[in-house]
Amino acid sequence: MKNKRTVLVTGGCGFIGSNFVRLLLDDYPEWRVINLDKLTYAGNLRNLKGITEGENYRMVKADICDAEAIENLFIEEEIDTVVHFAAESHVDRSISGPAEFIQTNIIGTFTLLEAARKNWLAEGVDDSREKCFLHVSTDEVYGSLGETGFFTESTAFDPRSPYSASKASSDHLVSAYFHTYGLPVRITNCSNNYGPYQFPEKLIPLVFNNSMLGKELPVYGDGKNIRDWLYVEDHCEAIVEVLKKGENGKSYNIGGNNEKQNIEVVTLICDILDRKIGLLESGEPRSSLITFVKDRLGHDRRYAIDPTRIRDELGWEPKVTFESGIEKTLDWYLENQDWVKAIVDGSYQNYYQEMYGK
Repeated sequence: MKNKRTVLVTGGCGFIGSNFVRLLLDDYPEWRVINLDKLTYAGNLRNLKGITEGENYRMVKADICDAEAIENLFIEEEIDTVVHFAAESHVDRSISGPAEFIQTNIIGTFTLLEAARKNWLAEGVDDSREKCFLHVSTDEVYGSLGETGFFTESTAFDPRSPYSASKASSDHLVSAYFHTYGLPVRITNCSNNYGPYQFPEKLIPLVFNNSMLGKELPVYGDGKNIRDWLYVEDHCEAIVEVLKKGENGKSYNIGGNNEKQNIEVVTLICDILDRKIGLLESGEPRSSLITFVKDRLGHDRRYAIDPTRIRDELGWEPKVTFESGIEKTLDWYLENQDWVKAIVDGSYQNYYQEMYGK
C-alpha cells in the first residue's frame, strides 16, 4: 500500500534539511522521504550519519537545476510533496560571488516548479492524492527594520543582498505558479536558525570553533545588528504544521520571538564556554577574542518576525527559548567535535564515496 506521502526534501544534507529529514523519519514513519542533495560544500552527508536507505528513505545525489534528473525522479518515486530547502544561503558568499545564488536559488526553484507542474497538473494525472510544494525561504527578503516593528506576510519585499534578492525572486516564482497554474504551493519565511549540524561559516558555529581554537571572533560593525533567533527543531516542526494544515497560495512567517544583538550572542557563547570548559590557556575569558571588523556591505540592521498567522491559524509556537537553545547547541558541538573537525579539514566531503562507493 502506498505511503500517505512521498516527500521530496531538497537540500536534505544541509543544516535545516538534515534536521527536517531526521524529524520526518522519527515522527512520521508512514511518510516516504526522498533526500535530494547536490552535496556542494554545505551539503554534508555526515549530518545524516546512522540513517540507512530503506522502505521509507532514499538518498539521491543530483542538482536541482538538472531538469531531466528532477522530472525522472518525480515519475519514478511518484512525488506528491516537495519541501524545498536547497539554496545557496551565505550572504558573504553572495556578495563575493553572486552567480551561484542566481543559478541555484532562482533557476533551481524554477526547475522544481516545472517538474511539479508537469507531473501534478497534466491531463489524466491521478489527482486523488493531496499534493503540496512547500518553499522554504527567509525573512531577509523583507529588507531591514528600524528599531520598532515586525515583518508580516504582507510586508513588501525589499532585499538588500544578492542572496536575499535571489530568495525574493524564487518566492515570487513559487507564488506565480499558484496564481497562474493553480499549483498547490505554500511558502515559509523564517528568521535566523541555529542548532546542531550548522555549517561553521555561520555566526554561532563560527564563534564556537574560533573560541575553541583561541582565534579572533570577528564581529561586523558595532555588533548591534539584531536578528530573531529560531531553534532549528522548532522550525522543522513549524514546517510540518504548514504541510499538514496550511492553505495553498499562502505564506507563513516563522520566528523564534528571540531578538538578540549579534554582540549579545557572541558574548553569551563565550560566557557559556568559559563556564563549561574553563578559560583560555592565557587565563583570559573568551570574550577577549572579540574583534570588531569593517561592516558587511548592505548589512541589514534588524530583522524581527511577527508569527501571528502561523500561531492563530495553525496553532504553532516556538518551544525553545534562546537561552536553553544555545545551551543545547553548544553542548552538541562540544560532544561532536569530530563533526566540526571533519568540516575544517575537508574530510566530510569524502563521506558520500565511503557510503556509496561513487
